Amino acid sequence: MRGHCGSEGTWDPPLPCPYNGPAVTPQGQLKKKLINLCGTEWNDKDLCCDEDQVDALRDNLEMINPLLSSCPACQKNFYTLFCTFTCSPDQSQFVNVTSTIKTSEGDGVASLDNLWDKEFGITFFESCKEVKFTGGTLADIFGSPKTYHDLLKYLGTKRLGGSPFQINFPPPADRERDGMKAINPISRPCNDAEYRCACVDCSKSCPTLPSLEEEEACYVGVLPCLSFASILVYSIFVVLVIGGLGGHIAYRRHARRQNERMRLLQDSAPSDDEDEGDVVHNAGMLDRPQRNYKINSLCDTGFSKLGGLCAKYPLITIFSTLIVVGILSLGWIRFEVETDPVRLWVSRDSAAAKEKAFFDENFGPFYRTEQVFITNSTHPGQPVLSYDTLRWWFEIESAVAQLATKDGITLQDVCLKPLGKDCVVQSVTGYWQGNVNKVKRDGWQDHIRTCVDSPLDDECRPLFQQPLNKNIVLGGVEQRDDIIDTPALVVTWVVNNYAQGSEQEGRAMAWESVAKDYLNRYVRGAAESRGLQLSFSTEISLEEELSQTSNTDAKIVVISYIAMFIYVSFALGSAGMSTKAYLKNPAMAMVHSKFTLGVAGIIIVILSVVASVGLFSAAGVKVTLIIAEVIPFLVLAIGVDNIFLIVHELERVNQSHPDEEVDVRIAKALGRMGPSILLSALTETVAFVLGVFVGMPAVKNFAIYAAGAVVINAILQVTMFVAVLALNQRRVESNRIDCFPFIRVNQISSIIRGGSDFNFEDGEGPLQRFIRKVYAPGLLNRQVKVAIITLFIGFFAAGIALLPTVPLGLDQKIAIPKGSYLIDYFTDLETYLSTGPPVYFVVRDANITERSQQQAICGRFSTCNEFSLSTVLAQEAKRSNMSYITGASAVWFDDFFLWLNPDVSDCCTEGGEVCFDNRDPAWNVTLTGMPEGKEFVYYVEKWLASPTSVKCPLSGKAAYGNAVVVDEKAITIPASHFQTFHTPLRTQADFISAYAAARRIAEEVSSNQDIDVFPYSKFYVFFDQYATIVQLTGTLIGAALGLIFLITSLLLGSLATGLIITTIVGMIIVDILGTMAVAQVSLNALTLVNLIICVGISVEFCAHIARAFMFPSKTVMEKAKNKFRGRDARAWTALVNVGGSVFTGITITKFVGVCVLAFTRSKIFEVYYFRIWLALVVWAALHALVLLPVALSLVGGDGYIDPESDGGLDEDLAARRYRALLPEDDYDSDEY
Repeated sequence: MRGHCGSEGTWDPPLPCPYNGPAVTPQGQLKKKLINLCGTEWNDKDLCCDEDQVDALRDNLEMINPLLSSCPACQKNFYTLFCTFTCSPDQSQFVNVTSTIKTSEGDGVASLDNLWDKEFGITFFESCKEVKFTGGTLADIFGSPKTYHDLLKYLGTKRLGGSPFQINFPPPADRERDGMKAINPISRPCNDAEYRCACVDCSKSCPTLPSLEEEEACYVGVLPCLSFASILVYSIFVVLVIGGLGGHIAYRRHARRQNERMRLLQDSAPSDDEDEGDVVHNAGMLDRPQRNYKINSLCDTGFSKLGGLCAKYPLITIFSTLIVVGILSLGWIRFEVETDPVRLWVSRDSAAAKEKAFFDENFGPFYRTEQVFITNSTHPGQPVLSYDTLRWWFEIESAVAQLATKDGITLQDVCLKPLGKDCVVQSVTGYWQGNVNKVKRDGWQDHIRTCVDSPLDDECRPLFQQPLNKNIVLGGVEQRDDIIDTPALVVTWVVNNYAQGSEQEGRAMAWESVAKDYLNRYVRGAAESRGLQLSFSTEISLEEELSQTSNTDAKIVVISYIAMFIYVSFALGSAGMSTKAYLKNPAMAMVHSKFTLGVAGIIIVILSVVASVGLFSAAGVKVTLIIAEVIPFLVLAIGVDNIFLIVHELERVNQSHPDEEVDVRIAKALGRMGPSILLSALTETVAFVLGVFVGMPAVKNFAIYAAGAVVINAILQVTMFVAVLALNQRRVESNRIDCFPFIRVNQISSIIRGGSDFNFEDGEGPLQRFIRKVYAPGLLNRQVKVAIITLFIGFFAAGIALLPTVPLGLDQKIAIPKGSYLIDYFTDLETYLSTGPPVYFVVRDANITERSQQQAICGRFSTCNEFSLSTVLAQEAKRSNMSYITGASAVWFDDFFLWLNPDVSDCCTEGGEVCFDNRDPAWNVTLTGMPEGKEFVYYVEKWLASPTSVKCPLSGKAAYGNAVVVDEKAITIPASHFQTFHTPLRTQADFISAYAAARRIAEEVSSNQDIDVFPYSKFYVFFDQYATIVQLTGTLIGAALGLIFLITSLLLGSLATGLIITTIVGMIIVDILGTMAVAQVSLNALTLVNLIICVGISVEFCAHIARAFMFPSKTVMEKAKNKFRGRDARAWTALVNVGGSVFTGITITKFVGVCVLAFTRSKIFEVYYFRIWLALVVWAALHALVLLPVALSLVGGDGYIDPESDGGLDEDLAARRYRALLPEDDYDSDEY
């Protein structure tokens, strides 16, 4: 071939002429041009080309040169390939024209065969396959070749913007028999000494990164080591228990046979001299505690005086507390609700929060995105592209662009415009520049294939000029052989973001609202009519859907409160009354009903929450949705049991002291129950207060409000509720109907006056009788104790074994209400999006105008530091399974200095002259003499203002306009970022690991290069918590348990009992965590709030029984009869005394409220509230009512005298009167 023989069409490039003559010796300009273009090795060669061909070759190579210049070896091989093909004097040996075509000037070459040696092909391919540019690699432009055959085939395929004629590359062996010979010119590997490429473009030039030892969890077989150890230890324990029991049984049998033999040798009749002794009818009373505990006595006295005072002056007490609550409620004036997820779940002092603030301040808030997935709904997973679908979607995009708010705001007003004119719309329509008229029915498929292979082509570049990555606009393509078979189209509108609360943000949100309604109401239906499914999300979608969830949750929570309220009212009303009495005299139910007390309890809960919110709102603490939804439930759950305890204790006092005044009886009841209320309230408050030390505002604010509400609720219960209780007791004794106290029933006897219709056994109902006669005696049986201890240690061991399997994270799909349109969107996002979120490595406070700082970040120059930021990012992308980084990094510094390269003559120009063309020293890869200081600032500002074009894709305006902050006065670059992408992140574990990997990379670069680098991606602020949440959870729970131990030991006067309570609370929490693993409830900030609640309520379950054990009631203990002694007698007394209240007042109340939550539409409420709280109620009830009495009976501390049971002669007479009321057979019976 030699010379040009015209074009096939008017606008087609010229074709070479077939030529089979000898090579021609070059003369004049031809030789000079060829040497300048192809190198000095062409100095003494004849040529098979003319000057026009060399000019055309130069123009074509200059178009690709900006992408090749960063890798000298690839550039050299590329030039060698085309210079040799075009001008080699031996052309006839490796080129054979196979067809010609008529042109405007004769016959032109239509196709030919071209033979290249395998060695050259491989070296050429290997030297160029990793060369990177902004937005991808060189291989992406050349059809993503896998071998050198693929690369040559792509380069030789006739196409628009490519070769004007077909070049075939048959295997050399197939054509060498025809006299042809494959050519093998000198090729340069990318790590060639003379033409060495930078590490970012050549793996062989890279230093080896320090190896990473992947953090592998310890496993024994398939079991985590902790699980294996737990199972092993428990198995050994069970074996020892079985062995011990077997030995004990064998010993007892042996002892029994020995005794039988001895009796045979002795006289069975007792001697007259023997004293058979007196029968002790209640041996347990012999072990009744004889010591006083001063702290308890002081608490008892204090609460007695407080109860008596409030009961004596009930109206004054009620109005006084209402005034205080009213004063505290004035803080509602400053009431504010925090809904911003970042401000809720990210500590202001955390590194992630500070880094986000720095990023937003310097580069602007991260873009707002509106994204659509279009899939095949008729045949899911099948191809979605068709000519009709394309044209329809062009219409939809055009309509979206014209959408306007009522204020006239359109997409053009809010979108991101890198070049100042055209919006960024990442869509397959961008391959036609958004112009539907360019879509040809017969050529649309080939056009897409061409653009996917060559996104930099003029015909493929969208209006905003940044090349479209196929993985961003076509979903699931990696699983398809043909790009046309893609199962999903992905469309993304990028909208500018602004400071929260700003007018500009409001404009963007207003347009998003219009777009959301249009997509939801019209486009989804239109897609369905075409057999397509459209899923979408706008920036405002998630927050709006979560708001709907909260509204739905509010209804469920209110129903839950009502259910607990109804139960409390009926349960309180049945205390101390038999069913027979109700049936015989229905009017009794109206008098003895405690509906008013139930209402009072609910009102007190509301008042305590209102007062707490007012108090802390005045202090500037914002309310969150968690506080609004959870704290009323929490306070009601905690407060109701205190109401039951006080009311049930008053019933007992009414029986034992019927002749005392109401205020005296209430004083005695509160004196006995007050210390128990103080113990539970204090430990719960301390548990919640620990949450204040957590950095996350949602957790901190919850802890503040919860602690305040619990304290205020406890104060109102021992004052306001006691006053209401006194009024209610006076109403009952005057036979007035509940809720209508002005109506009096005459034909009814008060319960305290006696009569067979009433149950006098301490207001004992069926449950209390069951506990006294059946449950407590059975539980304290020795064999049962062993079984219970073994069983609950098994539960604990199972919880420990399951701890390693508790997942971390919070799946967004769980937060969305059932039926939301976002569910389909998140499903498609996980299924089809083939690229991960962008990640920016931000360099701050580094003066990049200085050479040393430049070398710390650059990657394409020979003097760049070995482990510079760019080099490390390139290397980390090669181990993406551990770094979660993939693809080429956008290194603005490298592209900027390459833009200055005078060889790329269409980039940097001044006054018609090429920048650096005659500079001394000349532009070079060693950075010697390259811009620094003021000169650097001057050129970088020029570069950032330069628009991107096909001839100069290295210009900075489109790609880096927001990536570099220039301080012209200080002559520095205070902030800049280097963008790359994460691998596709499908699960919460992927997101957590990706964040940890990015943090590791930034820390290593910062340390090695002495610059400040941090990673930033939009999701990082939400996943920062998982770096420390396991340690934080352990610390909080451990600290709470430690404080619980101190408080319970102090108020109960026993280290042993304090340790038992602490241990059992710890076991409950471990069992809840194990349940979380089974129920797939992940650990996150929301779970952490609930675990803090679990600690507090677990103490509530245990505290009352433990105190009843340490300060046993004398009147109840007397009923222990002969069977129990010591700790067993006190454990029996505790169960009989408060076990019923714990079951009805704590367990059932919470169970009723929790079960209602199962009907919520909100998945997040069902998973993170219902499942955890149900586990709490079940495990806490089992441990408190089963394990705790057994543990106390075995190793509980020594008890103390109950001050209310040591009242001298009056108390003794009252007790005797009470015993006289009991049926004789019941008192003397040995039944329990």
